[in-house]
Formats: sequence, structure tokens, C-alpha cells
Amino acid sequence: MLSRIYALPVAAMALIVLASNVAVQYPFHGQVGGLQLADILTYGAFIYPFAFLVTDLTNRRHGARVARRVVIAGFAAAVVCSLVVPPLLYDLGLLGFSSTADRLFRIAIASGGAFLVAQLLDIAVFNRLRQDSWWRAPTFSSLSGSVLDTMTFFTIAFAPIFVFIGANDQFALESSPLLGVLSTEAPRWVSWAIGDFTVKLVIAIFALIPYRVIMQRFMPYRSVPA
Repeated sequence: MLSRIYALPVAAMALIVLASNVAVQYPFHGQVGGLQLADILTYGAFIYPFAFLVTDLTNRRHGARVARRVVIAGFAAAVVCSLVVPPLLYDLGLLGFSSTADRLFRIAIASGGAFLVAQLLDIAVFNRLRQDSWWRAPTFSSLSGSVLDTMTFFTIAFAPIFVFIGANDQFALESSPLLGVLSTEAPRWVSWAIGDFTVKLVIAIFALIPYRVIMQRFMPYRSVPA
């Protein structure tokens, strides 16, 4: 019984983490006015936020205890994928650049740490609001988790203060016009963080559609343990 409970959400979480770690290696090409999206976005930005959907659906169906265990599995997948995926893609000729071991380690710490704290916050907020209107818990839990995820990942991965974890990325630290179009200048990683968070906001709203459909068809309300 327990294996059946965990199988689907763990598999879904692992698939999302793996897919986002592959997709984050590739810029998202497009243009909005004068804004070149490839300067601030990767394809991974459109995949990773669905991890919050998996967490919220698991929380609603099985409760916070099961959701936390699924998150732990996702955390392990995030760390492993951050270490393994970039070198593998480079060796296969699918990536035009390689990362040093210390950069990989720093990204793995940033990715795993951001995933863990953001998903646990998502669970806590969802639990607090689970008795309210159907949309409140997934909306506010995903939004709060997205804020924490973005701040944690980009700060640990790129802010110079965290150089003790691994080498800085000099390209990310170079100043450029904010979002590539504004007169204010900032390190490139700040524009990347803003672009990433903007996509998370959009997907958090969009994800209410599959959340509502799955909730109504497969997840009749029942009280679950915290």
C-alpha cells in the first residue's frame, strides 16, 4: 500500500527534476519588444515550477507527512542531477561548455537547498490554508515557495559571498542592463533571477487548471494527517 502511495508522486517529482536539469542548460529563444528572452531565461524555467503542483496534489491527497517524504526524494534527485546531467550532456556533445567540479558542487548545493526549503515552505503554507477555498492553498503555497526558491538558488549559486562553496561564475557577475533593456545595471544573475521568478508566477496561476481538474476527478476531499 505504501509503495503505491509513493510510486506516482515520487516518479513525477523525479521526472520533473531530471527534465528541468536538462532543460536549464539551454536558453529560451524569443523576443518581447526589445527584451531578448534568451538573455534571462532557459527552458528549465518552464518545467521546474510544476514540482509545486506535484507537492500540492500529494499534500492534498495523502497529507503533509507523505508530501515531505516525496520532497526528500526530489531533493536527492535535484542534487544528483545537478552533479551528473551537465557533464553527461557535454560528453554527449549536446552542450557546448563544461563546468568545473567546484562549480558543479556549488550549483548542486544551490539547487538541492533551494528545492528543499521551498518545497517544505510550500507544504507548510498549503497545510495552513487547506480548509479555505480550493484555490487559496495551492496559489499561496506555490507563490511563497517560488519566492524562497528563487532567492535561495540564485543567491547561493551566483552571489560572491558564497564563493567558499565553489568558484564564482564571472560571466554571471558581470554588470549589464537589467533584463537587457533597462538603464539600471546589475549583475547578470539578478536579471536571470527576475526572469525565472516571473515564469514561476505565471505557471503558479496556470497550474491551478490541472490542479482543479485532478482534484475534482481523482481526489475527493478527506481529512489527512499533518
